[in-house]
Amino acid sequence: MKIIIDGIVCEAEKGEMLLKIARRNHIHIPTLCHSDALPGLGSCRLCVVEILDRGRRSVVTSCIYPVKNEIEVFTHSDKIKSIRRNLLMLLYARAPQNETIDRLRREYEVPDNIRFSGGKNEHCILCGLCVKACQELGTSAISTVNRGITKKVSTPYDEPSAQCIGCGSCAYVCPTNAIKIEEHNGVRTIWNKEFQLVRCARCGKPFATMEQLEFSRKKLGSDHIELLCESCKKAVTGEKLRDIYERV
Repeated sequence: MKIIIDGIVCEAEKGEMLLKIARRNHIHIPTLCHSDALPGLGSCRLCVVEILDRGRRSVVTSCIYPVKNEIEVFTHSDKIKSIRRNLLMLLYARAPQNETIDRLRREYEVPDNIRFSGGKNEHCILCGLCVKACQELGTSAISTVNRGITKKVSTPYDEPSAQCIGCGSCAYVCPTNAIKIEEHNGVRTIWNKEFQLVRCARCGKPFATMEQLEFSRKKLGSDHIELLCESCKKAVTGEKLRDIYERV
């Protein structure tokens, strides 16, 4: 099946998400809440596009819009740019000091004289990506709490969570770097909880928490987990492959 995006003819599979098709064809659509590993949120709405389907125009969220038939897509029409400006105005009002939001604001020429604004230390845009990452991992240590202007992402009662394993998955997927991880003297601090870091058996670099490794061991059903960081795992794998090739 063929669809047209900004005048470019693109191959598409029925049911494939529009954003994925655009990215495969190097067509830029801005996103904040999207992650290839955690699809299906559609909460920030920055990836909205305009489609022409059998003579009818409509605005859809490209990260959760499955293509069902041949359509024409406009990613930067005047209507779409206006919608994104309004969205960014609201995001900028919430997190005026955030670098990611400020960069997008300037890209879409949103003025910085917003009448209402959040706290200068606010960086969370409530996209929900961190919460989904934690849920998919199987820990569910954080969630959105409260309502309205007091809504936020937190642990239960803002206390150190018993379920948190200190893996940092929530911080790694956060599009605005709102979740902070501190590491000092072999101790990682996140969500008001401290974790002792385990050192890599090969290079000696602290790379994971004890709770994280124990969680992985139980999830994999293994009695043994290699105490190697990602870099050393790749190096060891490469060495094993070289040995195999040399024997052949």
